[in-house]
Amino acid sequence: MSEQRFTVAVGAADVAGVLHLPDELPSACVIACHGMGASKDSDKYLLLGRELPAAGLALARFDFRGSGESGGLPRDATIESRITDLEEVLAHLSTQPELDGRFGLLGSSLGGYVALWAASRVTAGASVPVVTWNAPAALRELAHADPGESGAALVAEVRRGARADAPAGVARLLVIQAERDEVVPPAHGRVLFDRARDPRRLHVIAGADHRLTEPMHRREAVEESRRWLLAHLPQTAPAGRTSPTGRIR
Repeated sequence: MSEQRFTVAVGAADVAGVLHLPDELPSACVIACHGMGASKDSDKYLLLGRELPAAGLALARFDFRGSGESGGLPRDATIESRITDLEEVLAHLSTQPELDGRFGLLGSSLGGYVALWAASRVTAGASVPVVTWNAPAALRELAHADPGESGAALVAEVRRGARADAPAGVARLLVIQAERDEVVPPAHGRVLFDRARDPRRLHVIAGADHRLTEPMHRREAVEESRRWLLAHLPQTAPAGRTSPTGRIR
């Protein structure tokens, strides 16, 4: 296994990421999306960077603009800007010879929310499995949040009603929900599942908190995610090497 750092120019800022590769190439790739206040270097993404390549899948972790090593300001980050960041990372990775054009998305908390929105916007017919960890189904409560904590632009976006609810109709979705989530009420996981199209699954981790603090809970989330992604990624690379964003490689 090996890893490569990459940067993608998005507007006036660079988005920084790391690509973890399995031994056998080219391979499918899972793109991991961090939540608010986190970064690509959080423990759970480092764990995914070890575990998924061991199972034959590449793992790309990156920082949204305004977070970690990426440019931009936290106060300017919105759901729309995060979707754009993810789409640009996906387009960049679709040009890499080590990857075969098959992609999956995995996101924790707000990162899962962003992954759902990105999956809802991919080219018709593209097959992009999605896994969410403790993702919200709605953001309307952020309308009353401290702008310094949530980001003024995000609060304004939610108050306008723009992308304030997770999209409906996403297929190939695994919803992982912590039973004792103290940040996102566990009922949100059921709402995400109910809004999805088949194939879909809801997996509740007994006793787990929002951050999956206990190693056994985090390990359970990784194992369930690995199984789902391996089962629902296309078995063969797409003809013409077209990325899910519709850009030809």
